[in-house]
Amino acid sequence: MEYMKPDEIVELFKKRLNESAIIDSRIETKTAGLTRNSYNVIWLKINPEDLKNAVKLLSTIHFPHLAIISGNDIGEKIELIYHFSIYYGERFKEISIDLSIHLSKEDLRIPTITDLIPGAQVTEREMKEMMGIIFEGLPDLPNLFLPRDFSKNIYPFRKDEKGIYPLSENGNYVGNNIVKKEEVKKVE
Repeated sequence: MEYMKPDEIVELFKKRLNESAIIDSRIETKTAGLTRNSYNVIWLKINPEDLKNAVKLLSTIHFPHLAIISGNDIGEKIELIYHFSIYYGERFKEISIDLSIHLSKEDLRIPTITDLIPGAQVTEREMKEMMGIIFEGLPDLPNLFLPRDFSKNIYPFRKDEKGIYPLSENGNYVGNNIVKKEEVKKVE
């Protein structure tokens, strides 16, 4: 198997995807372990409409392992980071590739990637339940992480009025998503 270098992978993405697909890119080299072995992390911030093509392109290099999709409430948008790795299982060859997209809270729709990577279903369902993301093409199954009778339109990982514990800018509880205000306890 021929291994691509991180800079070659970034150049391939820039060359094969639309010119506007990649908003930003960076390569980080880190070290770990007693022998201080190095490994690489590629960060690609891409437009949401180019996500599926990016995953398809990644699959042409080496079938990627999707570890998880993480989500961040960053104000007016939700950031989703798809944490992939390629060359996994190959000693000192594995490369982490993180694809980051931003979705407006006004339209939290993104196509599912389960047709490309079936194992993505669990982590997509988590983001659906916890952040309110609508994965188009993902079956509408009952909750996996939250109780089945959990309130609709309340998303535990959100920081805004759709979250369980919406906070004002000064950190005080606001809203009425909790029946008893005593349920909100300050952790010291």
